[in-house]
Amino acid sequence: MLLDGDEWRRRFAEIKQEAWRLETLPQYLVPQEAAEFAAFREGRALTPVSSSPYTDRVTRQRAQGKRNGRVHIVTRPLSAYVQFEFSRYYGPHAAAGEEVRILDVTHRTNPLAGVQDFWMFDRTEVVLMNYEPDGEQIDRELFEGDVSPFIEYQRIAVGESVPFEEYVNGGHRA
Repeated sequence: MLLDGDEWRRRFAEIKQEAWRLETLPQYLVPQEAAEFAAFREGRALTPVSSSPYTDRVTRQRAQGKRNGRVHIVTRPLSAYVQFEFSRYYGPHAAAGEEVRILDVTHRTNPLAGVQDFWMFDRTEVVLMNYEPDGEQIDRELFEGDVSPFIEYQRIAVGESVPFEEYVNGGHRA
C-alpha cells in the first residue's frame, strides 16, 4: 500500500511511543526546499528553521513522553545537501527534542550497506521510502512483513552513530 496525504501524516500524529527514520542518501530532492537549497549552494546565509509544524509536533510529543529520532548515514566530504540539512534542519529538530544522530562511514565499512531509507512507527509499522538514485522520491510504501529486521537496523544505526551536536563539534567516529 502506498501512503500519501492524510494517511501519511496520520502515522506521525498517532504515534504511541516513537517515530524513527533511517536516512541513507547524500541528497534528497525535495521540491519545497528547491529555492532554499539553491540559495544555500550560492552561499547565501539562511536562517535555521526555529519553528515549524514538524518541530512543534516533536516538541509536543516529547512533552508527552514520545520519541522522534533519526540516523543519517554520511561520508565526508559531506554533500552540499547534507550540509544544507545540517545547517537548516538538524539543529532546530534536535532542539525540539528529536534524537538526531549521524553515522559517518567515511573510513569504515557501512554496517547498514544495502538497507534503504525507512520510517518506523512504534516498532510495529515500517514505511519504505523509495527514491531514485538522485534522491527524488518515488513513493512511500507500507512494508507488509516482519519488522524485526528493521528494529535490528535501528539498534545498529543508533549504536554506531553519534548525536548530531557531537558530530558537528568534531566528535565523529570515522
